[in-house]
Amino acid sequence: MQTERPFVMSVAGYDPSGGAGLLADIKTFEQLKVQGLGVCTAMTIQTESQCLSLEWQPLETVLSSIDILMKSYPVKVVKIGVVKDADFLNEIISTIKANHPEAKMIWDPVLKSTSEFSFFDLNSISQLKNVIRQIDLLTPNYNEYKVLQENHVFEVGDGSCSALIKGGHRENMLGIDILRENGKEISIEPNDNASAFYPKHGSGCVLSSAIAGHLAKGENVEQACRKGKLYIEKFLTSNPTLLGFHS
Repeated sequence: MQTERPFVMSVAGYDPSGGAGLLADIKTFEQLKVQGLGVCTAMTIQTESQCLSLEWQPLETVLSSIDILMKSYPVKVVKIGVVKDADFLNEIISTIKANHPEAKMIWDPVLKSTSEFSFFDLNSISQLKNVIRQIDLLTPNYNEYKVLQENHVFEVGDGSCSALIKGGHRENMLGIDILRENGKEISIEPNDNASAFYPKHGSGCVLSSAIAGHLAKGENVEQACRKGKLYIEKFLTSNPTLLGFHS
């Protein structure tokens, strides 16, 4: 087994356009020189601008895939993307912890696509509060964060996991990410080139997988978030279309 690069696993959906989900995560891992593994939670029919359908993979298949990979490789960080509901997420977390309790976990809570296609079953959102306590970092966009707060899933100071609230959807403080960790609130501002950013399909997936990669390389949460932001800014300026370049 190779030991030159740390192992990072993405548990996420398959987007055939390559802009989001597993394919985008693996591209990011490769650029950061970490060894990427992938487990598919859902198959979609989509392009970078529209999602037409989604078919969830059987939970047993997802868990078996996680189990065999974690038994075979020393996975340091797991990035979790689109999941069906709170129970689906809880079972994934339990399987990860059963194999490697020290592995760090990031959940990018994809509730809806930018084109308003619904992914997560909001009827199960009340069950999330205890589930996300087991996660190291949550990376919601501002709209997703508001939904979680309105449903009392994530509240400051209640012992929840750390959260990076992405600023790309905010009306004020646009582009400023807020990291809430250990009772502190840290602003992570965009660089001076922010006016050149173009909207990108899958930018949330890319950011969370970049953070996962940097965590696997030994950075702490704040530094991983800062370096992840530098990665996503290059991605956002890579070209004017919705599909970004990773190199």
